Amino acid sequence: MTPAIDDRAPPARPRIVIIGCGFGGLEAARALRTAAVDVTLVDRTNHHLFQPLLYQVATAGLSAPAIAAPIRHLFRRQPNLTTLLGEVTHIDPAARTVHLQGAAAPLPYDHLIVAAGATHSYFGRDDWAEHAPGLKTLDDAFEIRRRILLAFEAAEKEPDAQRRAAWLNFVVVGGGPTGVEMAGTLAEIARHTLPGEFRHIDPASARIILLEGGPRVLQAMPEALSERAREQLARLGVDVRLDARVTAIDAAGLTVQAAGDTYTIPSRCVVWAAGVAASPLGRQLAQATGATTDRAGRVVVQPDLTLPGHPEISVIGDLAAAHSHAPARQPVPVPGVSPGAKQMGRAAAANILRRLAGQPGQPFRYADYGNLATIGRNSAVVDLTSPLGPVRFSGYFAWLFWLFAHVYFLIGFRNRLVVLLDWAWAYWSFARYARVVTGIGNAGRDK
Repeated sequence: MTPAIDDRAPPARPRIVIIGCGFGGLEAARALRTAAVDVTLVDRTNHHLFQPLLYQVATAGLSAPAIAAPIRHLFRRQPNLTTLLGEVTHIDPAARTVHLQGAAAPLPYDHLIVAAGATHSYFGRDDWAEHAPGLKTLDDAFEIRRRILLAFEAAEKEPDAQRRAAWLNFVVVGGGPTGVEMAGTLAEIARHTLPGEFRHIDPASARIILLEGGPRVLQAMPEALSERAREQLARLGVDVRLDARVTAIDAAGLTVQAAGDTYTIPSRCVVWAAGVAASPLGRQLAQATGATTDRAGRVVVQPDLTLPGHPEISVIGDLAAAHSHAPARQPVPVPGVSPGAKQMGRAAAANILRRLAGQPGQPFRYADYGNLATIGRNSAVVDLTSPLGPVRFSGYFAWLFWLFAHVYFLIGFRNRLVVLLDWAWAYWSFARYARVVTGIGNAGRDK
C-alpha cells in the first residue's frame, strides 16, 4: 500500500509588527532575532537616529550620517525581519491590522509593539512652530542649523544696528537637557568657531538667551547639579532666565512674562525645547482599544506594558505612560529617556515570547542608571545611580564621561569612529565643518 502523503502547509509562524525604529523599536526587534516568529518593522524614515546627539547636527558639529544608520543595513543579517518604509495611519485592534498610507493592503499581526515616539508640544499654540522649530528629527536639525548660520549671514549684511541685533539674538526656550546643550553649543559657536570669519560683525557679540519656565534648569537632576549647570552656562556667556514664561512668538521675536513683568525679546532665531507630546497615533490607538491617555497623549499601559483587554498590543518608549514595578516598592513613573525605551523594548519582546510559550507576561522593571547633560566645552553634569548610592560630579571629568558614554552607545563602529575623530578635531581646532546649507533663496532645507 502506498503511504499517504501529508500535503498540509506547515503552521504559520506568529506575526509580530513593530511600529517605529527608535530606541525602543530597535531593541525589541533585536530581542526577537533568534525567535521562530516573523517580524515586520515599520518606520516613516529609512534610518535609526541617535537622538541624544541630534543637537550636534543642528549646530554643525556633526554630519547627519554620523548619528544615523540605515534600518535595512542594521537588520540585513536578521532573516526573520522585514523592513517597511511607511506612515501608519491607524491601527484596527478588532481586525488586528495596521494600515499604512498608500499601501494596497493592511498589515496583519498576531502581536503588535507600538513605539511611535513623541513630537513637539507647543501647549496649544501650534502657530509658534513656524517661528520656533523643535528638535526631534534630522529635518528639524537641518532647519535649525540653516536658521542659525543664515542669521549670522543676515547680520553681516544688515546696516541698521537695531535690526542687526535681532539677528544676533539667539533664544532657546526650555531648560531641559536639549535646551541646555543647545544653548551652550550656540555660545561656543559664537565665541570660538565664527570669530575672524566676518568683516562687519563680531560673532562673539551674539546674545544667547535660555528661557526656562521653572525655578531651575535640568529639573530632573538634583538641585546642586542644576545650579552647577546654570553657573557653567553663565561662564560660557549664556543669559539664563528662570521662571520666565513665553506668552507669544512671532517672526519678530518673543514675549516673555517673568516676576510680574512682561517684556519682548527681538530675535530672528528661536529654538523650541520646552515641550514634548506623544505621537498622535497614541490617541487613535487609545480610542480604538478603550485605553486611556495622560495629558501628554501617552497611552497608559498595564504593568507588563500591554493595553487593558489587549494582551497582544504593547506600547513602549515615549508613547507609553509606564511605571516601574520593582518588588516590595511602590510603582514609579518611567522617565522619557533612551535607557527607558531600550529596556521597555526588550521587556515587551520577552513578554511576547513568554505568551507564545503559554506563560504569563512579567511586570516591567526599570533600571535607572542616572542622567547626563553636557553644557559645553569641558563642562557637563553627571548624576549616576550605583549600588553604593548616588554618584554626582560636574566639570571636566563629567564632560569626558558624557563624551565616552555617548560614543559607546552609538550604533555601529563607523559612527563611533567618525564622531570621536570629529570631536577630537573640533576640540583642538574649534572648527565646525558641517556648515553647508542649501535653499538659501527659497527657504529650502539642506541635507
